[in-house]
Amino acid sequence: MTEKDKMLAGFPYDCSDKELLDRWHKAKSLLLEYNTTSSIDKDKLDSILYQLLGKRGKNLWITAPFFCDYGDNIEIGENSEINYNCVFLDCNRITIGKNALIGPAVQIYTAFHPSKASDRIQEEKFENDTKMIYCKTQSSPIVIGDNVWIGGGSILLPGVEIGQNVTIGAGSVVVKSIPSDTLAFGNPCIPIKSLK
Repeated sequence: MTEKDKMLAGFPYDCSDKELLDRWHKAKSLLLEYNTTSSIDKDKLDSILYQLLGKRGKNLWITAPFFCDYGDNIEIGENSEINYNCVFLDCNRITIGKNALIGPAVQIYTAFHPSKASDRIQEEKFENDTKMIYCKTQSSPIVIGDNVWIGGGSILLPGVEIGQNVTIGAGSVVVKSIPSDTLAFGNPCIPIKSLK
């Protein structure tokens, strides 16, 4: 099992693995190019997104600047808009349905670490007596259904699922899954009323 396989399966993984680092660096190069390309150069922006994202539907608009870890773990449906300053930590799959509106400064985190410091902090020693300190990392996928609006400044935590036709109020912290056809907001984000 490769480190990428472990990462996507939710097992602890080594984020310094060469395959993961190579993709991470490629994503950073593509993001730098994307974030500095004129917003009227649609052909170039589309070309960069095809290289960056795992899958994308037609009529996708991502307003720069946009930030992610790998890019290839992100799938976004057609007719969706991602507003500026969004951060997608795609250490696992982030799946966003069609007709999505993702407000500015929304943060989607698939990665997490052990809460206890002694479980989280790992020291690795090498043959030449050098050592490296790093944090153990795991991840859980995030799924966002069709026709969802996530208000600006919201944060989605690992493993949550947002149903179809959901509106998440601005500034919400989503720690648990939200059912379809619901208005939800708050910290923690909770369903407030049905939108059926």
